[in-house]
Amino acid sequence: MVVGLLVVDCLLGKGHSLKEKRQVLLSLTQRIRNRYNISIAEIDHQNLWQRSKLGVACVNSEWQATERILNNIVRLMENEPRFTLLNFEYQKIY
Repeated sequence: MVVGLLVVDCLLGKGHSLKEKRQVLLSLTQRIRNRYNISIAEIDHQNLWQRSKLGVACVNSEWQATERILNNIVRLMENEPRFTLLNFEYQKIY
């Protein structure tokens, strides 16, 4: 069993309130959860309007499959117009 962790630091450019930020994040996280069957949560910057840090966890039997899923999630986030990826990193746990 392999657990892959993805930590994503991002900007939500046009948010003017925490309510708008949470609406954008909820929409994005629900789409990702439904498509990839992973766990995702905001892990930092909860009180900032335009900044967020997300944690994504994926469990699979092989690292290659886990890495492919996490790469697909990064690509999906990069293509989201209301979302700017600042930085991301992977961690592999056995």
